[in-house]
Amino acid sequence: MKHLQNITDEERWQAVLAKDRSYDGAFVTGVHSTGIYCRPSCPARAPLRKNVCFYANPKEAEEAGLRYCKCCSPDHQSAEEACVLAAIAAIRRNGAMTLEALADLTGYTPTHFQRLFTRSVGLSPAAFARALREERVRDALSSGENVARSLELAGYSGAKQFYAQTKGRLGMAASDWSRGGAGRVVHWAVLDTSLGDMLVAATDKGVCCLAFGEGEAELRARFPKAQLEPAGEDFRDLFAQVLAAVEQPGTGSAAIPLDVKGTAFQQRVWEELRRIPCGETRSYGELAAALGNPKASRAVGGANGANNVAVLIPCHRVIASDGTLGGYAYGLAIKAELLRREGAD
Repeated sequence: MKHLQNITDEERWQAVLAKDRSYDGAFVTGVHSTGIYCRPSCPARAPLRKNVCFYANPKEAEEAGLRYCKCCSPDHQSAEEACVLAAIAAIRRNGAMTLEALADLTGYTPTHFQRLFTRSVGLSPAAFARALREERVRDALSSGENVARSLELAGYSGAKQFYAQTKGRLGMAASDWSRGGAGRVVHWAVLDTSLGDMLVAATDKGVCCLAFGEGEAELRARFPKAQLEPAGEDFRDLFAQVLAAVEQPGTGSAAIPLDVKGTAFQQRVWEELRRIPCGETRSYGELAAALGNPKASRAVGGANGANNVAVLIPCHRVIASDGTLGGYAYGLAIKAELLRREGAD
Protein backbone atom coordinates (compact mmCIF):
# COMPACT_ATOMS: atom_id res chain seq x y z
CA MET A 1 0.00 0.00 0.00
CA LYS A 2 1.31 3.48 -0.85
CA HIS A 3 0.32 7.10 -0.77
CA LEU A 4 -1.95 7.64 -3.77
CA GLN A 5 0.41 10.05 -5.46
CA ASN A 6 3.23 7.49 -5.30
CA ILE A 7 1.46 4.60 -7.01
CA THR A 8 3.42 3.36 -10.02
CA ASP A 9 1.81 1.97 -13.16
CA GLU A 10 3.20 -1.46 -12.28
CA GLU A 11 1.49 -1.33 -8.88
CA ARG A 12 -1.72 -0.19 -10.56
CA TRP A 13 -1.53 -3.16 -12.90
CA GLN A 14 -0.91 -5.60 -10.06
CA ALA A 15 -3.91 -4.13 -8.23
CA VAL A 16 -6.04 -4.71 -11.34
CA LEU A 17 -4.89 -8.35 -11.59
CA ALA A 18 -5.63 -8.86 -7.90
CA LYS A 19 -8.95 -6.98 -8.16
CA ASP A 20 -7.83 -5.16 -5.03
CA ARG A 21 -10.69 -3.05 -3.70
CA SER A 22 -8.38 -0.98 -1.54
CA TYR A 23 -7.31 0.86 -4.72
CA ASP A 24 -10.84 1.75 -5.83
CA GLY A 25 -10.99 5.53 -5.95
CA ALA A 26 -7.23 5.86 -6.35
CA PHE A 27 -7.40 5.55 -10.16
CA VAL A 28 -9.44 4.05 -12.98
CA THR A 29 -8.30 1.59 -15.63
CA GLY A 30 -8.79 2.68 -19.23
CA VAL A 31 -9.12 -0.19 -21.71
CA HIS A 32 -8.64 1.36 -25.14
CA SER A 33 -9.37 -1.81 -27.08
CA THR A 34 -12.96 -1.73 -25.77
CA GLY A 35 -13.31 2.00 -25.14
CA ILE A 36 -14.32 1.65 -21.47
CA TYR A 37 -12.84 2.47 -18.08
CA CYS A 38 -13.17 0.39 -14.90
CA ARG A 39 -12.47 0.28 -11.19
CA PRO A 40 -9.31 -1.61 -10.16
CA SER A 41 -11.61 -4.22 -8.59
CA CYS A 42 -13.80 -4.72 -11.68
CA PRO A 43 -14.94 -8.38 -11.67
CA ALA A 44 -14.68 -8.68 -15.45
CA ARG A 45 -11.79 -10.59 -16.99
CA ALA A 46 -8.53 -8.63 -16.82
CA PRO A 47 -7.59 -6.95 -20.13
CA LEU A 48 -4.27 -7.31 -21.90
CA ARG A 49 -1.65 -4.98 -20.42
CA LYS A 50 -0.84 -3.46 -23.82
CA ASN A 51 -4.41 -2.17 -24.12
CA VAL A 52 -4.43 -0.43 -20.73
CA CYS A 53 -3.80 3.14 -19.63
CA PHE A 54 -4.43 4.49 -16.14
CA TYR A 55 -6.29 7.69 -15.28
CA ALA A 56 -6.56 9.56 -11.98
CA ASN A 57 -10.35 9.71 -12.05
CA PRO A 58 -13.42 9.10 -14.26
CA LYS A 59 -13.34 12.65 -15.62
CA GLU A 60 -9.86 12.17 -17.11
CA ALA A 61 -10.89 8.84 -18.64
CA GLU A 62 -13.98 10.37 -20.22
CA GLU A 63 -11.95 13.26 -21.58
CA ALA A 64 -9.79 10.61 -23.27
CA GLY A 65 -12.89 9.31 -25.05
CA LEU A 66 -13.72 6.36 -22.79
CA ARG A 67 -17.12 5.42 -21.35
CA TYR A 68 -17.81 3.88 -17.97
CA CYS A 69 -18.00 0.10 -17.46
CA LYS A 70 -21.56 -1.05 -16.75
CA CYS A 71 -20.21 -4.02 -14.79
CA CYS A 72 -18.41 -2.11 -12.02
CA SER A 73 -19.88 1.44 -12.42
CA PRO A 74 -16.66 3.35 -11.69
CA ASP A 75 -18.53 6.65 -12.12
CA HIS A 76 -20.72 5.93 -9.10
CA GLN A 77 -19.98 5.24 -5.44
CA SER A 78 -22.35 3.72 -2.93
CA ALA A 79 -22.49 5.15 0.58
CA GLU A 80 -20.62 2.10 1.89
CA GLU A 81 -17.87 2.45 -0.72
CA ALA A 82 -17.46 6.13 0.09
CA CYS A 83 -17.07 5.31 3.79
CA VAL A 84 -14.44 2.63 3.12
CA LEU A 85 -12.49 4.98 0.84
CA ALA A 86 -12.66 7.72 3.47
CA ALA A 87 -11.29 5.30 6.06
CA ILE A 88 -8.49 4.18 3.73
CA ALA A 89 -7.55 7.81 3.08
CA ALA A 90 -7.54 8.51 6.84
CA ILE A 91 -5.29 5.53 7.55
CA ARG A 92 -2.91 6.53 4.76
CA ARG A 93 -2.83 10.07 6.16
CA ASN A 94 -2.71 9.38 9.91
CA GLY A 95 -1.40 5.82 10.24
CA ALA A 96 -3.11 3.24 12.43
CA MET A 97 -6.40 4.42 13.95
CA THR A 98 -8.66 2.79 16.51
CA LEU A 99 -11.71 0.99 15.22
CA GLU A 100 -13.86 3.39 17.24
CA ALA A 101 -12.25 6.43 15.56
CA LEU A 102 -12.81 4.96 12.11
CA ALA A 103 -16.40 4.11 12.97
CA ASP A 104 -17.01 7.68 14.19
CA LEU A 105 -15.54 8.98 10.93
CA THR A 106 -17.88 6.89 8.80
CA GLY A 107 -21.02 6.88 10.95
CA TYR A 108 -21.20 3.10 11.44
CA THR A 109 -20.94 1.07 14.61
CA PRO A 110 -17.44 -0.38 15.16
CA THR A 111 -18.62 -3.97 14.60
CA HIS A 112 -20.48 -3.17 11.38
CA PHE A 113 -17.63 -1.05 10.04
CA GLN A 114 -15.10 -3.81 10.77
CA ARG A 115 -17.15 -6.27 8.69
CA LEU A 116 -17.71 -3.74 5.91
CA PHE A 117 -14.04 -2.77 5.64
CA THR A 118 -12.79 -6.36 5.75
CA ARG A 119 -15.28 -7.48 3.10
CA SER A 120 -14.33 -4.60 0.79
CA VAL A 121 -10.55 -4.60 1.23
CA GLY A 122 -9.75 -8.19 2.19
CA LEU A 123 -7.91 -7.03 5.33
CA SER A 124 -9.13 -5.71 8.64
CA PRO A 125 -8.45 -1.99 9.30
CA ALA A 126 -5.63 -2.93 11.71
CA ALA A 127 -4.05 -5.37 9.21
CA PHE A 128 -4.35 -2.76 6.45
CA ALA A 129 -2.52 -0.21 8.60
CA ARG A 130 0.25 -2.71 9.40
CA ALA A 131 0.69 -3.59 5.71
CA LEU A 132 0.85 0.10 4.87
CA ARG A 133 3.58 0.75 7.44
CA GLU A 134 5.64 -2.20 6.27
CA GLU A 135 5.30 -1.05 2.66
CA ARG A 136 6.49 2.40 3.65
CA VAL A 137 9.60 0.86 5.19
CA ARG A 138 10.30 -0.98 1.95
CA ASP A 139 9.72 2.15 -0.14
CA ALA A 140 12.09 4.22 1.99
CA LEU A 141 14.79 1.56 1.85
CA SER A 142 14.40 1.22 -1.92
CA SER A 143 14.87 4.98 -2.29
CA GLY A 144 18.23 4.81 -0.49
CA GLU A 145 17.35 5.65 3.11
CA ASN A 146 19.14 3.72 5.83
CA VAL A 147 17.24 1.31 8.05
CA ALA A 148 16.89 3.64 11.05
CA ARG A 149 15.59 6.53 8.95
CA SER A 150 13.24 4.23 7.00
CA LEU A 151 11.68 2.93 10.21
CA GLU A 152 11.30 6.48 11.51
CA LEU A 153 9.57 7.63 8.29
CA ALA A 154 7.16 4.71 8.54
CA GLY A 155 6.21 5.64 12.10
CA TYR A 156 8.09 2.96 14.04
CA SER A 157 9.78 3.96 17.28
CA GLY A 158 12.78 1.83 16.33
CA ALA A 159 14.03 -1.50 15.05
CA LYS A 160 12.87 -3.33 18.18
CA GLN A 161 9.24 -2.34 17.60
CA PHE A 162 9.44 -3.15 13.87
CA TYR A 163 10.81 -6.65 14.36
CA ALA A 164 8.44 -7.35 17.25
CA GLN A 165 5.42 -6.42 15.15
CA THR A 166 6.56 -8.28 12.03
CA LYS A 167 7.82 -11.40 13.81
CA GLY A 168 6.28 -14.59 12.44
CA ARG A 169 5.24 -13.12 9.09
CA LEU A 170 6.94 -14.00 5.84
CA GLY A 171 9.48 -11.50 4.52
CA MET A 172 13.16 -10.66 4.63
CA ALA A 173 14.52 -8.28 7.21
CA ALA A 174 14.42 -4.55 6.55
CA SER A 175 18.15 -4.34 5.80
CA ASP A 176 17.69 -6.84 2.95
CA TRP A 177 14.99 -4.83 1.24
CA SER A 178 17.36 -1.90 0.76
CA ARG A 179 19.70 -3.84 -1.54
CA GLY A 180 17.61 -6.68 -2.88
CA GLY A 181 19.59 -9.30 -0.95
CA ALA A 182 23.05 -7.85 -1.54
CA GLY A 183 25.40 -8.61 1.32
CA ARG A 184 23.48 -11.70 2.40
CA VAL A 185 25.16 -15.11 2.57
CA VAL A 186 23.10 -17.95 1.12
CA HIS A 187 24.17 -21.49 2.09
CA TRP A 188 23.08 -24.20 -0.33
CA ALA A 189 23.20 -27.90 -1.14
CA VAL A 190 21.67 -30.29 -3.66
CA LEU A 191 20.07 -33.20 -1.81
CA ASP A 192 19.27 -36.62 -3.22
CA THR A 193 15.56 -37.41 -2.74
CA SER A 194 13.09 -39.98 -4.00
CA LEU A 195 11.71 -37.23 -6.24
CA GLY A 196 15.10 -36.46 -7.75
CA ASP A 197 17.73 -33.83 -6.98
CA MET A 198 16.46 -31.07 -4.73
CA LEU A 199 18.14 -27.70 -4.28
CA VAL A 200 17.87 -26.27 -0.76
CA ALA A 201 19.26 -22.88 0.22
CA ALA A 202 19.08 -20.93 3.46
CA THR A 203 20.31 -17.79 5.15
CA ASP A 204 20.96 -17.53 8.86
CA LYS A 205 17.25 -16.65 9.24
CA GLY A 206 15.71 -19.60 7.40
CA VAL A 207 15.14 -21.44 4.13
CA CYS A 208 15.01 -19.09 1.14
CA CYS A 209 14.83 -21.63 -1.70
CA LEU A 210 13.61 -25.17 -2.29
CA ALA A 211 13.46 -26.35 -5.90
CA PHE A 212 13.59 -29.64 -7.77
CA GLY A 213 16.04 -30.23 -10.60
CA GLU A 214 17.99 -27.02 -10.01
CA GLY A 215 21.55 -26.27 -8.95
CA GLU A 216 23.99 -23.46 -8.32
CA ALA A 217 23.39 -21.72 -11.67
CA GLU A 218 19.66 -21.46 -11.06
CA LEU A 219 20.20 -20.35 -7.48
CA ARG A 220 22.51 -17.57 -8.67
CA ALA A 221 19.84 -16.45 -11.11
CA ARG A 222 17.34 -16.26 -8.25
CA PHE A 223 19.70 -14.38 -5.91
CA PRO A 224 22.16 -12.52 -8.16
CA LYS A 225 23.33 -10.13 -5.42
CA ALA A 226 23.86 -12.68 -2.65
CA GLN A 227 27.06 -14.46 -1.65
CA LEU A 228 26.59 -18.19 -2.28
CA GLU A 229 28.42 -20.76 -0.14
CA PRO A 230 28.11 -24.55 0.11
CA ALA A 231 26.23 -25.46 3.28
CA GLY A 232 28.36 -26.68 6.17
CA GLU A 233 27.67 -28.45 9.45
CA ASP A 234 25.72 -25.49 10.82
CA PHE A 235 22.94 -26.23 8.34
CA ARG A 236 22.91 -30.03 8.63
CA ASP A 237 19.93 -30.22 11.00
CA LEU A 238 17.90 -27.62 9.10
CA PHE A 239 18.41 -29.34 5.76
CA ALA A 240 17.56 -32.70 7.35
CA GLN A 241 14.22 -31.21 8.46
CA VAL A 242 13.60 -29.99 4.92
CA LEU A 243 14.37 -33.43 3.50
CA ALA A 244 11.97 -35.05 5.97
CA ALA A 245 9.24 -32.57 5.01
CA VAL A 246 9.51 -33.80 1.41
CA GLU A 247 9.93 -37.50 2.05
CA GLN A 248 7.41 -37.69 4.90
CA PRO A 249 4.81 -34.91 4.50
CA GLY A 250 3.27 -33.60 7.68
CA THR A 251 6.42 -34.14 9.78
CA GLY A 252 6.88 -30.61 11.08
CA SER A 253 7.35 -28.50 7.97
CA ALA A 254 5.40 -25.67 9.63
CA ALA A 255 8.19 -25.33 12.21
CA ILE A 256 10.91 -24.84 9.56
CA PRO A 257 11.94 -21.15 9.52
CA LEU A 258 11.62 -19.33 6.20
CA ASP A 259 13.38 -16.28 4.82
CA VAL A 260 11.41 -15.23 1.77
CA LYS A 261 10.43 -11.93 0.21
CA GLY A 262 7.24 -10.97 -1.60
CA THR A 263 4.70 -8.24 -2.10
CA ALA A 264 1.94 -7.81 0.47
CA PHE A 265 -0.45 -9.72 -1.80
CA GLN A 266 2.03 -12.54 -2.43
CA GLN A 267 2.65 -12.90 1.29
CA ARG A 268 -1.09 -13.11 1.94
CA VAL A 269 -1.37 -15.88 -0.67
CA TRP A 270 1.62 -17.75 0.77
CA GLU A 271 0.26 -17.53 4.29
CA GLU A 272 -3.10 -18.86 3.09
CA LEU A 273 -1.31 -21.73 1.32
CA ARG A 274 0.33 -22.71 4.59
CA ARG A 275 -3.10 -22.92 6.19
CA ILE A 276 -4.23 -25.68 3.79
CA PRO A 277 -4.07 -28.88 5.88
CA CYS A 278 -1.83 -31.69 4.74
CA GLY A 279 -3.96 -34.09 2.70
CA GLU A 280 -6.31 -31.40 1.37
CA THR A 281 -6.36 -29.29 -1.78
CA ARG A 282 -7.93 -25.99 -2.87
CA SER A 283 -8.77 -24.60 -6.28
CA TYR A 284 -7.36 -21.24 -7.36
CA GLY A 285 -10.85 -19.80 -7.02
CA GLU A 286 -11.29 -21.17 -3.51
CA LEU A 287 -7.95 -19.72 -2.48
CA ALA A 288 -8.88 -16.34 -3.97
CA ALA A 289 -12.21 -16.42 -2.12
CA ALA A 290 -10.43 -17.19 1.16
CA LEU A 291 -8.37 -14.03 0.60
CA GLY A 292 -11.53 -11.94 0.11
CA ASN A 293 -11.10 -11.54 -3.68
CA PRO A 294 -13.14 -14.33 -5.36
CA LYS A 295 -12.29 -13.07 -8.86
CA ALA A 296 -8.53 -12.92 -8.26
CA SER A 297 -7.73 -16.48 -9.39
CA ARG A 298 -5.25 -15.24 -11.98
CA ALA A 299 -3.39 -13.11 -9.43
CA VAL A 300 -3.34 -16.05 -7.00
CA GLY A 301 -1.76 -18.17 -9.73
CA GLY A 302 0.90 -15.52 -10.21
CA ALA A 303 1.69 -15.48 -6.49
CA ASN A 304 1.94 -19.29 -6.54
CA GLY A 305 4.46 -19.05 -9.35
CA ALA A 306 6.54 -16.53 -7.40
CA ASN A 307 6.98 -18.99 -4.51
CA ASN A 308 10.67 -19.85 -4.08
CA VAL A 309 10.19 -22.54 -1.45
CA ALA A 310 8.25 -25.45 -2.91
CA VAL A 311 6.61 -27.88 -0.45
CA LEU A 312 7.31 -25.64 2.58
CA ILE A 313 4.89 -23.13 1.09
CA PRO A 314 2.69 -25.87 -0.41
CA CYS A 315 1.62 -24.45 -3.77
CA HIS A 316 1.26 -28.08 -4.95
CA ARG A 317 -1.98 -28.20 -2.92
CA VAL A 318 -3.66 -25.82 -5.36
CA ILE A 319 -5.40 -27.52 -8.27
CA ALA A 320 -7.65 -26.54 -11.18
CA SER A 321 -11.36 -25.91 -10.60
CA ASP A 322 -12.29 -29.05 -12.55
CA GLY A 323 -10.31 -31.23 -10.13
CA THR A 324 -7.34 -31.82 -12.43
CA LEU A 325 -3.83 -31.06 -11.22
CA GLY A 326 -3.40 -27.83 -13.16
CA GLY A 327 0.22 -26.72 -13.52
CA TYR A 328 3.38 -27.06 -11.46
CA ALA A 329 6.81 -25.57 -12.01
CA TYR A 330 8.59 -28.89 -11.38
CA GLY A 331 6.29 -31.12 -13.42
CA LEU A 332 2.97 -32.81 -12.76
CA ALA A 333 4.61 -36.11 -11.80
CA ILE A 334 6.22 -34.50 -8.73
CA LYS A 335 3.01 -32.65 -7.88
CA ALA A 336 0.95 -35.83 -8.10
CA GLU A 337 3.42 -37.75 -5.95
CA LEU A 338 3.49 -35.03 -3.28
CA LEU A 339 -0.30 -35.08 -3.09
CA ARG A 340 -0.34 -38.90 -2.99
CA ARG A 341 2.07 -38.91 -0.05
CA GLU A 342 -0.13 -36.42 1.76
CA GLY A 343 -3.19 -38.56 1.19
CA ALA A 344 -5.04 -35.99 -0.91
CA ASP A 345 -8.01 -37.33 -2.88
